[in-house]
Amino acid sequence: MSTAAIDDAPPRASTAIAIGVAAIGTLSLALSGPAAVVGAVGVVGLAVGLRSSSRAAVTLGATGLFCGTLLAGLAGAPSPLLLAATAATVVAWDVAEFGIGLGETVGRAATTRRAELVHAGTSGALALIGAGGGFAVYRLAGGGPALVPIALLFGAVVLVLTLRP
Repeated sequence: MSTAAIDDAPPRASTAIAIGVAAIGTLSLALSGPAAVVGAVGVVGLAVGLRSSSRAAVTLGATGLFCGTLLAGLAGAPSPLLLAATAATVVAWDVAEFGIGLGETVGRAATTRRAELVHAGTSGALALIGAGGGFAVYRLAGGGPALVPIALLFGAVVLVLTLRP
């Protein structure tokens, strides 16, 4: 008597959303060649983490995306692009982590598309609110260095990482 093994890989929708959002975030770094390369390496790391269900690799990939964003900020990229890349990094990391958790909990074959889409939509909406708040503070401060909104969103990322169970 044999039992079928459950595939605990992240569901396909979460994988596709996370990689797609990460790629879009990297495209927003295209004005700075080195930043785009670092971001692309981050996308690959995120994809490898999703393929192997490794939270550490997903976090490392998201860190690469964020480092690409910081590099673009140092190169003088426009603030809206930096905010978009940072928001995309946070959403890609969150959706990937959620997908890995779903895979571990119910398996890849379970019907989870609605939960995945709701989670991704909520994560995206919260990232847009954070990016909008960062841009509003940036504009109210009268412009300034492009790293101001990145610093604000970095604080938000640290807060999310701290509060996440």
